[in-house]
Amino acid sequence: GTFVLVLFGNTVLAIVTFDRAPNLGYAAAFWGWALALTLGVLVAGGVSGAHLNPAITVAVTTVGKFPWRKIVPYMVAQYIGAFLASVILFVTYRGALDNYDGGVRAVTGANATAGIFASYPQEFVSTGNGLVDQIVGTALLVLAILAITDSRNMAVPQGVQPLFIGLALGALILCFGYNCGAPLNPARDLAPRVFTAMARWGVEVFSYRDYNWFWVPIVGPHIGAIVGACGYTLAVELHWPGSSYDMDSG
Repeated sequence: GTFVLVLFGNTVLAIVTFDRAPNLGYAAAFWGWALALTLGVLVAGGVSGAHLNPAITVAVTTVGKFPWRKIVPYMVAQYIGAFLASVILFVTYRGALDNYDGGVRAVTGANATAGIFASYPQEFVSTGNGLVDQIVGTALLVLAILAITDSRNMAVPQGVQPLFIGLALGALILCFGYNCGAPLNPARDLAPRVFTAMARWGVEVFSYRDYNWFWVPIVGPHIGAIVGACGYTLAVELHWPGSSYDMDSG
């Protein structure tokens, strides 16, 4: 599932970058990531419950909706999936990358391409601002997912839940993508960042801003996801008659 999400989503970013079409960025990001998440949920929903985001996996485990014994293998699979998606994207568009940057892999500058794979903030966004951005965005994402999948809420039919979840991510990208692209998923950011470090972008993908950025899309989503899960549980779920948790759901 995470493989599908990252491959489709980051490929859209690659095409927007290569075409030098920033005006198409928001529309492309909205539909690209919305459909990427929809497809990822459809692919993995029946097998794993569509755990595509380690922050959300930790969050639903924290509120008792997923067993602790499964958390490590699920998270490992998520990071591996995101890394493999980065490899496939790179191999598929190697020629386009070379044509765009002349073979000089850059993290910043006019021909920077590292942002295809991982998030880098706008110059005016501070580390603290970025952290808040990720906490708020991921909290809202989890809130939306739990509401969509809660059969006691609006009873969204299971067959269309993937589409609504994808649209929720697309809406968040439109609303919260300006600062740093709304990664909202540690696997979607860290695994591709590791790949770029290995694929000639070098250590700058981590040393950017004196090593004071790469951790933000990891820590922020984990905090935000827990806040969102706890918030939905306290504000909504605990008020349903006969409320209980299914340890194999989420």
